[in-house]
Amino acid sequence: MKLSLHEVAEVVGARNDVTAFPDVALGNIEFDSRKIQVGDIFLPLRGERDGHDFIDTAFENGAVATLSEVDLGDRPHILVYDCLKSLQKLAKYYLEKMPAKVIAVTGSNGKTTTKDMIFDILSTTYPTYKTQGNYNNEIGLPYTALHMPEDTEMLVLEMGQDHLGDIHLLSTIAKPAIGVVTLIGEAHLEFFGTRNKIAQGKLQIADGMPQDGLLVAPADTIVDAFLPKQQEVVRFGEGAALVVSDLVEYKDHLTFKTNFLENEIYLPVTGKYNAINAMVAAYVGQQLGVADQDIYQALAHLQLTKNRTEWKKAHNGADILSDVYNANPTAMKLILETFSSIPANEGGKKIAVLADMKELGKQSVALHNQIVMSLSPEALDTVIFYGQDIEHLAQLSSQMFPIGKVYFFKKNDQEDQFEELYKQIKSVLQPQDQILLKGSNSMKLGEIVARLEQE
Repeated sequence: MKLSLHEVAEVVGARNDVTAFPDVALGNIEFDSRKIQVGDIFLPLRGERDGHDFIDTAFENGAVATLSEVDLGDRPHILVYDCLKSLQKLAKYYLEKMPAKVIAVTGSNGKTTTKDMIFDILSTTYPTYKTQGNYNNEIGLPYTALHMPEDTEMLVLEMGQDHLGDIHLLSTIAKPAIGVVTLIGEAHLEFFGTRNKIAQGKLQIADGMPQDGLLVAPADTIVDAFLPKQQEVVRFGEGAALVVSDLVEYKDHLTFKTNFLENEIYLPVTGKYNAINAMVAAYVGQQLGVADQDIYQALAHLQLTKNRTEWKKAHNGADILSDVYNANPTAMKLILETFSSIPANEGGKKIAVLADMKELGKQSVALHNQIVMSLSPEALDTVIFYGQDIEHLAQLSSQMFPIGKVYFFKKNDQEDQFEELYKQIKSVLQPQDQILLKGSNSMKLGEIVARLEQE
């Protein structure tokens, strides 16, 4: 972080006279005192624990100063009203000061994957930095900005939202030159009420963009009312400016073409939705001057953030398609479409394990029930359900599938049949089988995947 103590104090509007402290060059800013290294500045945030309780530890670990909402006397500190708002103000200033161009990505599904794809493409040509892990909120985004290397020319930021206005805040901090909306789904419907509101929130990614900015958005009529009037807008999807064609899906990769690149694209992941994400990432790279050949190479050697859709091996040799990081109805339909279209292994069956999708509000049961349209007895041998809101979907499925091919295990406030679920999976899963696991992260299907790999 290329800032000095007095410079930070001026930016955040220090309430104390910091000239009493040496104007030292600062290392990183950290809100976890355990990560503090010599020369860093500490940021005590208030949450489940009050970061102010760890100021002593931060100094012991080498901090040269700290922000603080309480006066610390003669200890080097910057006194502020609100440490979080100071972090955001500092990040906004830093992004204006540094030469990095910001590319922002949001969406109900695919934003992390698309962020990774854009990063890999841009990294072929520019010093590039990206959001690490899931640092995509009001703390994580400014933290990412302040941690980018000083030579960064392209900064790829992921923007998440739980409530209307979250993306507006992040966009006004980052002021992206290019904004990408991957998909408008039903994620966090509990907090938004309608998909219309979700679209409104996602399109706020343009709020901080300059007038000559570029927004890449899906050809979904629900976003039409919220498209910006000033920035250039390019749409993707059927009948739009950017389209995928000649898509061929395999078990562990896919190939496709698009209308702005001459050659076929090879992608080492499966799923039509990933072809769309890759197409968008390729377009962003092309707009920023990356050579077409570098785009092809970057996508062919893609490195995705872990815990996303990936093939793994069970201890008994069965193929596991793990997609357990998060879930919403759109994402679940897409992965079922992909899994169903992949040819079964010789002599093997295809098993789907589906768990509750969280934060869908009052429409949760109805939205779970819609998944029945994506369940085909011709494509799937066995379906195993786990949760509470998914129970009625299990009942609907039992009317479609042969007897003994649909199972349901409860998870509610009174009962959790997690172990019974695991035992059932183990009993039906044979070495030549393929199994899909999909559900919200809180349903802990990741533990099932890990155990299947080990046992």
